[in-house]
Amino acid sequence: MNKPIIVVLAAGMGSRYGGLKQMDKIGNNGEVLLDYSVFDAKRAGFGKAVFIIRHDLEADFRELVLSRIGGSIQCELAFQEMDSLIPPDALAKSKEVSRTKPWGTTHALLCARDLIDAPFIVINADDFYGKEAYEIMGSYFAGGAVTEGAIVPYRLEKTLSPQGTVTRGVCEVENGYLMTVDELTTIAREGDGKIYNTAADGSKRFLPDATPVSMNFWGFPPTIFNDLQRYFDEFLASSAGQPKSECYLPMAADWLIKNNLLKIRSLETDSPWFGVTYKEDREAAIKRVAEFTAAGVYPQALWG
Repeated sequence: MNKPIIVVLAAGMGSRYGGLKQMDKIGNNGEVLLDYSVFDAKRAGFGKAVFIIRHDLEADFRELVLSRIGGSIQCELAFQEMDSLIPPDALAKSKEVSRTKPWGTTHALLCARDLIDAPFIVINADDFYGKEAYEIMGSYFAGGAVTEGAIVPYRLEKTLSPQGTVTRGVCEVENGYLMTVDELTTIAREGDGKIYNTAADGSKRFLPDATPVSMNFWGFPPTIFNDLQRYFDEFLASSAGQPKSECYLPMAADWLIKNNLLKIRSLETDSPWFGVTYKEDREAAIKRVAEFTAAGVYPQALWG
């Protein structure tokens, strides 16, 4: 079996962050957050990194990221644009409503399909998942033929931002398997100290601190793509005329589970998580990385 692959979602616009957060330097030697993800994956047994970016990011990405990482692990680029893999009729509908952005993380993953020939994980470029998350997923992949999916969920309370609301895939787990994922887009801790999701109609849903949530740390067998394409085709059929609709991976995972197409294990770990959803999150990320480096979790120069 080929070594597992790490697939990095790095094509996002970063609108709330106010810039290209995938390129923002976090480490002492110019490392960005995805450097630490690839480093953790490599030492957990992963053999290739696939980065999904936009064409307009390619030159900067090669200079700022691949120039450091490329000598340590095989790297390949996939490209996600608004018209990538989109049928003419759906593309025409999207242009009628002046759509300008790609179609979300499910779309992104499909754009990398031809580069994936082994079990793989999918992660966000702007999230730090901790080495334990890669170790437990690497151990799962090393256990034999991979026919089921996997997720490393995190406690909701550890994934909030003091800067504003966040989007999280709220998970229901039973007997070690993911049962449902409910993508909630406006989650925050409020004045009473409790965490709520606020729906579009203003109604609020209380969420306990320990609620397991998806941070887009998924593991999949390479056989998933035909079913994933089916789900995306259904999404386009209903949503191509909506200018801002997105096909999120948690939504796809929920569909796969409900249609008995894939079982997804929940791999429990106390791995830390932090990210840079907002510009103000950057300083906290720099501090956390410096602490891990000082503790010997990472070398001073990540890639030597």
